[in-house]
Amino acid sequence: MGIQDQTEGPHQSEGICGSIGASPRHSNSSLKELSSSPNTPLQEEDGICTPHSGSTASVDGQVLVHSTSTTSDESYKATSVAAAAPAPVIMVQNQFMEGPDQVLPASSHKTWEPHGAVKLSVTQQGHASHTPISVPTLLKRTAQKYPNLNAMMEKHGNEWVATTYLEYYNQVRVVAKAFIKLGLEQFHGVCILGFNSPQWFISDLAAIFSGGFAAGIYTTNSAEACQHCALNCQAQIYVVEDQKQLDKVLQYKHELPSLKAIIQYKGKPTTEGVLSWDQLMEMGMKESDDRLEDRLKRIAVNQCCTLIYTSGTTGPPKGVMLSHDNICWTALSCSIYFEMIPGKEVVVSYLPLSHVAAQLADIYMSMINGGTAYFAQPDALKGSLGITLREVRPTGFLGVPRVWEKIHEKMMDIGRKTKGVKKSIATWAKSVGLETNERRQRDDNSKPLGFPIANAIVFKKVKQVLGLDRCRLFLSGAAPIAPDIVRYFHSLDICLVEIYGMSESSGPHTTGIPKAFRVGSAGCTIPGAATRVDKPDHEGNGEVCMFGRNRSMGYLLKEEITNETIDDEGWLHSGDIGKIEEGKYLFITGRLKELIITAGGENIPPVMVEDHLKGELTCISNAMLIGDKRKFLSILLTLKTNMNLDTGEALDSLSPACIEWCQSIGSSAKTIYDVLSGPDAKIMRGIQDGIDRTNKNAASNAQKIQKWTILPRDFTVLSDELGPTMKLKRPVVAKKYAETIERFYQ
Repeated sequence: MGIQDQTEGPHQSEGICGSIGASPRHSNSSLKELSSSPNTPLQEEDGICTPHSGSTASVDGQVLVHSTSTTSDESYKATSVAAAAPAPVIMVQNQFMEGPDQVLPASSHKTWEPHGAVKLSVTQQGHASHTPISVPTLLKRTAQKYPNLNAMMEKHGNEWVATTYLEYYNQVRVVAKAFIKLGLEQFHGVCILGFNSPQWFISDLAAIFSGGFAAGIYTTNSAEACQHCALNCQAQIYVVEDQKQLDKVLQYKHELPSLKAIIQYKGKPTTEGVLSWDQLMEMGMKESDDRLEDRLKRIAVNQCCTLIYTSGTTGPPKGVMLSHDNICWTALSCSIYFEMIPGKEVVVSYLPLSHVAAQLADIYMSMINGGTAYFAQPDALKGSLGITLREVRPTGFLGVPRVWEKIHEKMMDIGRKTKGVKKSIATWAKSVGLETNERRQRDDNSKPLGFPIANAIVFKKVKQVLGLDRCRLFLSGAAPIAPDIVRYFHSLDICLVEIYGMSESSGPHTTGIPKAFRVGSAGCTIPGAATRVDKPDHEGNGEVCMFGRNRSMGYLLKEEITNETIDDEGWLHSGDIGKIEEGKYLFITGRLKELIITAGGENIPPVMVEDHLKGELTCISNAMLIGDKRKFLSILLTLKTNMNLDTGEALDSLSPACIEWCQSIGSSAKTIYDVLSGPDAKIMRGIQDGIDRTNKNAASNAQKIQKWTILPRDFTVLSDELGPTMKLKRPVVAKKYAETIERFYQ
């Protein structure tokens, strides 16, 4: 079966993307000493990496293997067939005598040891053939090529203040020298706790330059969760934003035996022994380069440089170990696939940098392309993001589903107020926009007859209002997004596509792009990686497995779970359920750990049912299906409400979208109290009707919702039902509403 050859990608001959495959032998000294260096070829090792046999596999978006399935009375079991390797793989040995671009000998694809090294899956040709390089080398090259381009922009008052790539590189070196002076040792953590800022970027990279681990921590984490992360990585330095975050650290500082220094980068520290950012910079500037150069020589591209702590939706945070090669290669592969333009890309940094997607997009893809990252205000997700977008006008925008939903709600609110001829024109234009994107899905790039007019009078204006008029790439990630929301943006000629991955895949593994997407799909595999669906059932659904240089090294100090997640042949088992359609498009249909197995033995992926119901009922904010080991399914529902923008607390008042739905069924309810105090019979009937419509779509009686309830408050990050990226914390909700759930089954 044919494999698509994507060896040649756009912009490979330009910018840093073009030179990433060449690994120079120079040290990472200051830029005034830089000179060009020759390419160094890869060296072969006896071992050849052959991915595990499987059921359905795809490389660069193409299926490698299809298996037949057999059915039994108990379950559907795939017949295993031998899968071809994604590509012939050269295992790279010690490439140089010293770092930062050396590749240390390794015997396995995985490790859980802080100092461990792993095999790199470098191929002889194609997108996985690029020579591995380190993060320090990547930043150095960018600063060499684009010394005067703006790397970072931060707003001080009404003015945007720039940091060029030359300044960026030199500041990272200064802070790295200070970290070493403060006692940072190799393979120890630098925890960073704060909102996105230049200091966050610099601290992260300085930790890596020093041979330590950069470890971002969610600002929404409790003190206990912060302590867990710091203990796991043996943190020796803590970088915090302000007094609020410092107070968390001070609660357990005495329980961190490795901690040597705390730095506060915003405001003047009032706690004895806590350094300010200025003091840190002064310390680093007094240090010679010698100790830093020694650290750089010890770096290897197949060792860990960054820890991504999982958000803890299913248990305590785990430290996902990412190597230099994981980060640099993934940033390159995505840059090629997204056709990014060196020296021209602009992003708004607002998603938590402790999340792998934000790090990859804001820090590393910007770096590899000489792009500019503008920092949003800390209250971005409480309302100021729109202002920043209009000022900055990014060339690409990544949002979690809740961000796109909020934009959708505001646009719908504007639409409700539009009347007469304007409304008729908008409705017509949206039909043109939807048809345009439906054609794109059929690989038809032609435009409907009325597109130029619709674009001129509606689409351009909408994009300008949103600050997305320069945007070429619109991405939704971190959680599933409702197809109806996607189609709404398509109707405005905003080609929103989904991106899928996890911390363990260095962020993205599959993604849609404007010329290759399907609504509801997570897109195609990024160039140079491979995707396999393991043990598919009769509908083609099985566990999604991943292979490639984006596969993480393992979990820090967690041998058992590392071995459970990464098999001996290098396949990463995601725990997600999905299927591949048309030979390349991945559809995520559920999660193994979330899979509901009823008392009757039927397997039900809850997300599919929940999303279908939310599509039927626009008043619903969150839905959580119940039924594991139960006789029937029930569901917890929350209504869309307004939020306190200062605290993030869910309010009792219904959102405009929810009120509109209530009015459409004849209810005058304005608050949750109005709905539940009666209860409101019209709303109860309306929700039951939506559930009935959902049940008609069910594949079997076991998949039908039998009972439901509306909870008195919506889920939020503040109240801990949602994680930092708005993912539902099912165990938390189940525990919090245990009595309500039990009443379903009494």
